[in-house]
Amino acid sequence: MSPFEHVGTPSGDDGSPTSEDGPGRGPSVPGGGLPAPARRPAPTGARPDRTSTVGRLAATVERLRSEVQAAHAAADGRALIELAKGIMVERLRCGPAQATRQLAELAEKAAVSQLELAVDIINQAARDRVAEIAGDFLRRTRTERAGAGPDAEADTTVGVRLRTAESAALAAGDAQAVADSLLQHALTPLGATAVAVWTAGSDTSLTLAGHAGFPADEAVRWRYIPPGVVTVARQALAERDTVRFASLSETGIPTIGRTHHPHGGRVALPAGTGGRIHGVLEICWNQPLPPQPPVIMRQIEALAELCAHTLETTPTSYGHNPTPAHRVPAVAELVDLADGLYDPALVLTPHLGPDGELTDFRIHHVNGRFMDPAGRPRSSVNGALLLEAYPMAADESELFDKVQRVYATGEPFRAQRMTLTALVDQVPLAAVADISVSRHGDSVLLIWRIEDETARLASLLQHAQRLGRIGGFEENLLTDEITWNGQLFALYGRPPTDTPVSLRDLAAHAHPDDGIAIGRFLRAVLHHQRSASAAFRLRRPDGVTRHIRVIAEPVHDADGRLLTVRGAYQDISAQHWTEVALAATRDQLAHTEQESAERNRLALQLQQAIMPPTRGPVAAPGLQIAVRYRPAETESLVGGDWYDAVVLPSRRVLLCVGDIAGHGIEAATGMVVLRNALRGLAITGAGPAQLLSWLNIVAHHLTDQVTATAVCGLYDPGTRILRWARAGHLPPVLVRGREATRLPLVGGMLLGAVAQATYEEAELQLEADDTLLMYTDGLVERRDTAIHDSLAQLLATAQSPAPTLEHRLDQLLTHSKSDTDDDTCLVGIEVA
Repeated sequence: MSPFEHVGTPSGDDGSPTSEDGPGRGPSVPGGGLPAPARRPAPTGARPDRTSTVGRLAATVERLRSEVQAAHAAADGRALIELAKGIMVERLRCGPAQATRQLAELAEKAAVSQLELAVDIINQAARDRVAEIAGDFLRRTRTERAGAGPDAEADTTVGVRLRTAESAALAAGDAQAVADSLLQHALTPLGATAVAVWTAGSDTSLTLAGHAGFPADEAVRWRYIPPGVVTVARQALAERDTVRFASLSETGIPTIGRTHHPHGGRVALPAGTGGRIHGVLEICWNQPLPPQPPVIMRQIEALAELCAHTLETTPTSYGHNPTPAHRVPAVAELVDLADGLYDPALVLTPHLGPDGELTDFRIHHVNGRFMDPAGRPRSSVNGALLLEAYPMAADESELFDKVQRVYATGEPFRAQRMTLTALVDQVPLAAVADISVSRHGDSVLLIWRIEDETARLASLLQHAQRLGRIGGFEENLLTDEITWNGQLFALYGRPPTDTPVSLRDLAAHAHPDDGIAIGRFLRAVLHHQRSASAAFRLRRPDGVTRHIRVIAEPVHDADGRLLTVRGAYQDISAQHWTEVALAATRDQLAHTEQESAERNRLALQLQQAIMPPTRGPVAAPGLQIAVRYRPAETESLVGGDWYDAVVLPSRRVLLCVGDIAGHGIEAATGMVVLRNALRGLAITGAGPAQLLSWLNIVAHHLTDQVTATAVCGLYDPGTRILRWARAGHLPPVLVRGREATRLPLVGGMLLGAVAQATYEEAELQLEADDTLLMYTDGLVERRDTAIHDSLAQLLATAQSPAPTLEHRLDQLLTHSKSDTDDDTCLVGIEVA
């Protein structure tokens, strides 16, 4: 084994030898075996005529562009080959010529190009992220090819592409050249069509530092993204992680190139080193992006690291107009700034681990105002790591995560009343503080203001006085010195520079009618030396009168002599006017209640005068008639239920029951109108249907919008025939023997709804001992029961045997399950 084999000499039995012009590689360039760069697909439009002058010029431009690309690729490849030769010189202790011959011989034996072998040697020597990704890809490729058969081929140029892109990036002078190199060498083979390199500003703005594959006008429009504008790159910066969109059409997030590739996929990665994000790498596909295998995503992450190193070491540029780099303040300047602050401040510098990753922050300096939450001196904190000095910063407060985010993105963080916890002798000591974290260059300034309990209580008291409109005072009776707080000046309508008003002069600023109350107050405080209060009307200089309550207490010295008086004024104007309004409302309610009670009393008297609760049997030929009326339990619910049973001059008997909609005096007066009108109309000898039609006209035209239901019947004693009609009312119930049934419904709408209405009429042949029941809905209605079920309960009760008609009606009222607290009318007719 030669000494160079430890570097990673490829063997010919690894299952991956291919010719220099094999699949996945273009023709090699002289001396290096460099694959030609992958070309982007040419437009599908018509090609220019090469026989014309314009066509020949276009062909020349295309040829020259290809030669320039090949020259750049050759230069990048030669740089990698020269780097591999340098590694061989160091490892084999040989000269450059011998290393060149050794590289050519090893490449020939392994049946690979010198460029592939050079990349393999660099990977073995570097052991970095690119080498790891290339190795994983090659191992996966060989496994798949072994399972697929000897004829299967796979792309084994991952390491070549990444190393070529890395070489071009390191040799590039700005981010624009890096973007061109990344798209040409590494991203086009992955199917990407464009790439954008963004640099992140200290204010979280994004500037387009380089781009490739996007139209020039599109890049001009997207040269700067202000802070707060949500884009694909901004989301990667905010989340500090890779964001991937299978198709931009699925999101409403704007980004560069969206108008040209609205359905294409996007991947954006933060480009950072040492825990700090310098920018974002955004890659564009013109087609929807399916889920990528982990090895591809690791390749893209490696490219983001290349961008981070470029953004860190090269000035930001856009197109051909480089923007001047901002001056980064030195740590010494930040220390001077911290020392000039009146709040405790710490200057933090990043602390990187062996792998170059951010692990902690070093407390580089603490200013003279530093106040440790645990009471430790500055010397015990200065120079320590942040997590060593404050291990609880990684706990619930997440202070360390906030500092890390500020350092990574540059976006400041501020919070009020944040809990800081210090661990002293394994005992957590907590303090509440206002926090400010900001990045300055490569350092972080952490400022906290630990909350003073006394100041907090004073602030709380000021807010309470402001909300309660209270002003405090203290008056020294020996020196006549008077102290007011700011709120009391506001209550008096005086500027803070004005002279406070003494208690002895209080009456001069009050309404004259309040002089007696103020005098009693002053005598109690100044002469009797006891606490007292008084209410008065304050007349302010601006002409506004406020209702004020003053309360004061005397303060004595050690010998018991009156020294000072202290107290408070409170503006009670709102309370006063509220009490006045409440008193007026109470008076109005009492008057309204009195009027309502009087109206209900009159309605009840009117109703009882026309329809008493009980009535003796009505004398009618061949009939026994009994009636029952049950008024509503609540006087305010006096209703309009009514009934009538009268023998007409024709010896026929008029039977009717009705119900006026509503309650109160209006319902009672409407009931009187309809009942008397029906009596008068019945004298004409018309049938029940005609009577209801005339009664509808009365209800519609001669009342104040009264609507009602009714059932009307005319009984002929000679034939025992009952003719009846209904206007939206429940049908009568016939009790024959031991069976109770409802009469069939006949058509007829309620009274008063329309100007003209017609009603159907039915006849019923009654027999001896038959009982007919006519009633209003107050007998059967229940709030939780359907009317059909309530009528079934009525029929069950009605068919129960009863010794007399009076007992039957009383039995129906007793067993009624109505719960609507409505009045009820019930008329019973029994044929002799």
